Amino acid sequence: MTPLTRRPWQTVALCLGFAFFYAPIAWIILFSFSGDLASSGEGWLSLHWYRALFDNQELQQAAYRSLMLALLSSPIATVLGSLAGIALARTERFPGKLLLIALLAIPIFAPEILIGFSFLMLFAAAQATTGWPQEKGLLTLVISHATLGSSIVAAVVFARVAGRDRSLEDAARDLGARPLRVLMTITVPLAAPGILSGWLLALTLSFDDVITSSFLAGPENTTLPMAIFSGLHVGLDPQINAIGTLMLAGIAAVVAVSFVAAPRARTP
Repeated sequence: MTPLTRRPWQTVALCLGFAFFYAPIAWIILFSFSGDLASSGEGWLSLHWYRALFDNQELQQAAYRSLMLALLSSPIATVLGSLAGIALARTERFPGKLLLIALLAIPIFAPEILIGFSFLMLFAAAQATTGWPQEKGLLTLVISHATLGSSIVAAVVFARVAGRDRSLEDAARDLGARPLRVLMTITVPLAAPGILSGWLLALTLSFDDVITSSFLAGPENTTLPMAIFSGLHVGLDPQINAIGTLMLAGIAAVVAVSFVAAPRARTP
């Protein structure tokens, strides 16, 4: 007998857990292929909502804005957060270090509505004193998302670098390597998994953000999550199921590529 057959309650709990997580996802995929019986008379296994989605210019533009926002803000967050995480992990103890480490957690745990309102007040004060920015738009969204993402990247990179042995870096310095060369050839490659993880988190959170974007997006810069959330006030549009299915397909493709590439990367 296998361990699962000896303890059937564990199997039941495992199945219930998977059902809790994946049943809503399966529901979205199922109804994305349902037809519009009221207008077209199409039944199940129809691409009606996908055709309607590709004809919906508003949602396509919102998806494009969300993608561009994520692609612009996440690299900035990755660079700033990686430098901050490495500096905090490799710098010797100094007055205020623990305070700086604690400050990294504030954007992560603080209510997002408070953060969005804080950014709104900041840009309003900057506009009143300097005249910049003239209006809310993509630039204000990039700055806010990069700021939020940098704290997440810094926390991930700090955890990665702080637990690594410093012997390689010390040996490189003893052999005459300059600090910048040590950083680029040893520290950054060692922290690469954390940097990549932080970039993916910053990219995902930027693409998925609703509350902060609602405070800082202008009338012509509606993102995809904002469009979906605002559309729910007038009813559930089945095109959202098609959007969700396409996003899940993209995520599944990325995960599949990472699983295939990881063993090859470890092969000498």
